[in-house]
Amino acid sequence: MQSADGTIVSFQFDEVVVPAHPGVINSDSLAKPLHMLPVGGKASWSVQFDELPKLIVRMTLKNGVVGIGEFYRDHEWPRIEAICANLLGQSVFDLPLQDLPLPLCREYDGFECVIWDAYAKTLGVPMHRLLGGAIRDHVNVSAWSSHRTQDEVGPWVKRYFEQGYKVIKFKCDLEDDVAGWCARIKEYAPGMKVIFDPNQRWENSGNARPIIRELEKVGNVLLLEDPLPRWMLQDFAELRRFSSIPIVLHVSLPYVYQGQRPHDAINAIAHGAVDGFNFNCGLAKFQTLDHIAATAGVYCWHGSEVDLGILEAMYVHQAAAAKSCVWPSDIFGRMIRSHDLLAKPLTFEPPHVRIPDEGPGLGITLDEAAIARFRVGGRTIS
Repeated sequence: MQSADGTIVSFQFDEVVVPAHPGVINSDSLAKPLHMLPVGGKASWSVQFDELPKLIVRMTLKNGVVGIGEFYRDHEWPRIEAICANLLGQSVFDLPLQDLPLPLCREYDGFECVIWDAYAKTLGVPMHRLLGGAIRDHVNVSAWSSHRTQDEVGPWVKRYFEQGYKVIKFKCDLEDDVAGWCARIKEYAPGMKVIFDPNQRWENSGNARPIIRELEKVGNVLLLEDPLPRWMLQDFAELRRFSSIPIVLHVSLPYVYQGQRPHDAINAIAHGAVDGFNFNCGLAKFQTLDHIAATAGVYCWHGSEVDLGILEAMYVHQAAAAKSCVWPSDIFGRMIRSHDLLAKPLTFEPPHVRIPDEGPGLGITLDEAAIARFRVGGRTIS
């Protein structure tokens, strides 16, 4: 255990842009941007996620401990600087970990990650101990792809199937022949299960019902996430009664501007609208949502924004300590991006990933050469 003086003395930020491996997001002929939020003067769904900068933070305490954190893509510097000004000089041990004195914003989870990492490192314990301890030593994970052509989807999925993955998640919309995809997957990767995430873009039940019937005929769809706009909970409930495929709601707390909040999970359960959830959020709120799901007797998985290794390490700690986190989580960043910025990548043994174990806190070490390679900016605040 380190010295107990947990006073925050400085923040070092590295702004990076880490592109995806060529061809791994989607078929070249189906290039469809996946960032759901507006960016600057651009509308939603107009920017590909790997074009946006990510922020890596190192927070130094007076006791010499250096916490590590990662922010979701497309941060706002003025807010970052204002939060740092409020945190400097405070001790991490005086901060309530379950409700940090920070504004409700997309940057919250990046600061939460670095504060929890420094706190756990000072105590000399892995991060999951702050969540009550891991209940499993590995986390179920899936493969991932965005939109694929009918000709490409079978051979593409076969690659992951042969690596040991049992589930693959796809983005899709009304233009995609998802039943055709499933038929090809069944041919090339028998036994492989599929999660479809239309991101609310099937628009209404009239569109969704015939698609679901065709998917049921093929029989290899594990879950259907956000088929309709999230406010249509009555329609979610009707689809749940209509379909043999479990219906899932994505509760993504970083989407602050869309109004997503923890009570969305309670509301969905109260309306009988879902069979489970995709939860994407920081440490304390994920535990809150896990408790809601576990109490209701439904399952979840941990979502992501196709992140780098720091956030993904945090997700592994969260998922390992969450009773309801049974379905395969969206922890596949190194599969998609050209680097995860870790000196030692997370240990994937498909279809699982193991808890990082290089030391206390997150249990990871940064790859300084990789950070320098992908760095596009940054600053130090002290």
